[in-house]
Amino acid sequence: MSTLKVLIKKEVLQFKRNSFLPKLVIVFPIMIMLVLPWVTTMDVRHINVSVVDNDHSQFSARLIAKIDASDYFTLHSVTASFTPSMQMLEKGEVDAILEIPADYEKSMVTGEPKKLNVSANSVNATKGSLGSQYLAQTIGKAVQELRASHMPVKSSELVTIQNRYNPTLEYRNFMIPGLMVMLLIIVTGFLPALNFVSEKEIGTIEQINVTPVNRFTFTLAKLIVYWVAGLIVITIAMLVAWLVYGLAPIGSLLTIYAISFLFILVISGFGLIASNISGTMQQAIFFMLFFVMVFMLMSGLFTPTESMPQWAQYITYILPPRYFVSTMRAVYLKGATFIDMRYNFYALAAFAVVMNLGAALTYRKQS
Repeated sequence: MSTLKVLIKKEVLQFKRNSFLPKLVIVFPIMIMLVLPWVTTMDVRHINVSVVDNDHSQFSARLIAKIDASDYFTLHSVTASFTPSMQMLEKGEVDAILEIPADYEKSMVTGEPKKLNVSANSVNATKGSLGSQYLAQTIGKAVQELRASHMPVKSSELVTIQNRYNPTLEYRNFMIPGLMVMLLIIVTGFLPALNFVSEKEIGTIEQINVTPVNRFTFTLAKLIVYWVAGLIVITIAMLVAWLVYGLAPIGSLLTIYAISFLFILVISGFGLIASNISGTMQQAIFFMLFFVMVFMLMSGLFTPTESMPQWAQYITYILPPRYFVSTMRAVYLKGATFIDMRYNFYALAAFAVVMNLGAALTYRKQS
């Protein structure tokens, strides 16, 4: 224990003397939580719409006003023919065209409505698809209002929609719990790997190698500092999410810290394995970057794992971030408990044992 205390003190002093690392632990999670939830979004807003109004009726005026008032649309122009609107679509000035046929309001009253035509720019498939759906929903509501105004009794709604767990449908509520995996991978995985390799290059490791310190004690001392740093980072991230976005976990903080600590154990062990098998800083960087990219893209952080091909879904089961991301979202948005997510805890605990044993066994002392 005395040897471990001395080594931990050495790591803490080395960490504090570094002019960059202490600042990174504080600034990095704040910047990530302030910027990424706004830019990594699947929400489609500010869709530029041009309306071709061939009807010139009260209904067409009401529909145009609804589009103009919507948060999702920006009314770019109202034209008298389709050609000018199509030219704007080709130039990229508008994203969608809504064409209202002549005598549309009359056709609604007579019970034989004409079809409205929507033309969308689908070069961006997501924006084109979602924009068309949003526009169709806006049109549908306007049509219901028009029908209700010509009926003696307003028809009742046949479908009631309740958006559970994320009632405001904010995409950033989905992203924020997942972004914390990125913070922990960088701070508790990437940094220990680079720190260890840099000590190899400057010769500090050689001095340790000639001492009676065993590899398990040495490995543990290297990791403890980054374990604490990881818990500080996750705390800062949760505070920023609460203060800036008003997003607080519905579930227990204890569950969040427990799953975070398990993931920190996993990723820090993985970082040391990378440093043990790398001889230079460049090798360690490329090794870590490869796996970090795989972790980010296949963990369900940006896209649901269920939408991946079946073979890719099988691969995600051997990726630790998958279990952390799904648990964080469940605890944050649904109030999940340890019992609900116990299989994720078991999986990360197994990964932690394997990774840290691997870190200790791949470290070779040379006298």
